[in-house]
Amino acid sequence: MNASSGSSICGERSRRPPVKVLSSQLREGKGSGKAECCIKRLGRANTSSLLVSVVWMQGTVVEVQSDQNTVLLLDETGNFLVNGVNSIPKGKPCLSPGKYVMIMGVIQAHSPEPVLRAVKMADLSDNAAVHRRMWKYEVEDLQQTLP
Repeated sequence: MNASSGSSICGERSRRPPVKVLSSQLREGKGSGKAECCIKRLGRANTSSLLVSVVWMQGTVVEVQSDQNTVLLLDETGNFLVNGVNSIPKGKPCLSPGKYVMIMGVIQAHSPEPVLRAVKMADLSDNAAVHRRMWKYEVEDLQQTLP
């Protein structure tokens, strides 16, 4: 078994809970396999890397391709693609251009563009202005508090 030594998060292989990330962090991440990515944390307090495989992202729906089971989203740092959206319970009402949504998913690819397999999706459009404004701070706060 792998004991947590605290020296290198990127050396561990166990499945972690979803980590809030920006699309640019995945795009710039170092691949340690297709389903995981070692990213640079946001903020200045902790400069260590963070291994992610399941992520929580937020963004605006740009394009829906129901026939291909995908949706293209845009966060403040760029686009990312989400596969498997037709099989998410209650996900379909979120799928129209302009909606602001939260997505949890498993990384399928991180470069050149992030691609996730959807696990959960929720519509945040009712308070989109607040969610958009706070998202980067939420991402940074979580990443700085994780070991």
